[in-house]
Amino acid sequence: MNILKFDSEAKLNETAARIITSTVQVNPSAVLGLATGGTPIGIYKQLVQDYKEGLVSFKNVSTYNLDEYVGLSPDHHQSYSYYMNENLFKHVDVDASRTHIPSGLADNLDEECRQYDERIQAAGRVDIQLLGLGHNGHIGFNEPAEELSSSTHVVNLAAETKQANARFFTENEEVPGQAITMGVGTILKAKMLMLVVKGADKAEIVKRALTGPITTQCPASLLQTHPQLVVLVDEAAGSLLR
Repeated sequence: MNILKFDSEAKLNETAARIITSTVQVNPSAVLGLATGGTPIGIYKQLVQDYKEGLVSFKNVSTYNLDEYVGLSPDHHQSYSYYMNENLFKHVDVDASRTHIPSGLADNLDEECRQYDERIQAAGRVDIQLLGLGHNGHIGFNEPAEELSSSTHVVNLAAETKQANARFFTENEEVPGQAITMGVGTILKAKMLMLVVKGADKAEIVKRALTGPITTQCPASLLQTHPQLVVLVDEAAGSLLR
């Protein structure tokens, strides 16, 4: 585990983006695992800047997103398909046919999950998987539980997670109660995991995830088992780490 602490969000975003950029520079056909939410936005802005400056091309890259809400169409302003297009895809030269996000509108959600894992497996191992961290220790939408699903699956979102995500929805919109998410086993198969966490409100869960016991009650703690985990935190999020 390699923990990097930053005194500014700009430096954190730049470093995270450069890790991804360098991965694609070395392997133009890299497979990237991508995340959504508030945390990666600055990273994606830096990747767009790297592309515009000619430092990197994404035309041969394949991407696989962690998750998607059940019931939202790709053009819904809070779907993760919309998020990825607005924050990254439409600003770089990525081939749309190489971008993959689970369909929350699939007629058979279990079959969609199975096929999504098959597509990831067919692409080979994910070269670098970007991850955020939920207040309750979830990664992707893998919520604390007695048992965790290894493969891509449908999950009922915890009340805490729905509350945290409610800020992205308008007052008259209800946060979806379900999502499709990569399983922990799928996530851990990536060659490199890059966990990015920002904010003082995440300090306690950062400490628990990275230094506490490995338990399904804190899904992010399983990241401790990965041989190549890079953690990027700002001073506030990392304040309880030695």
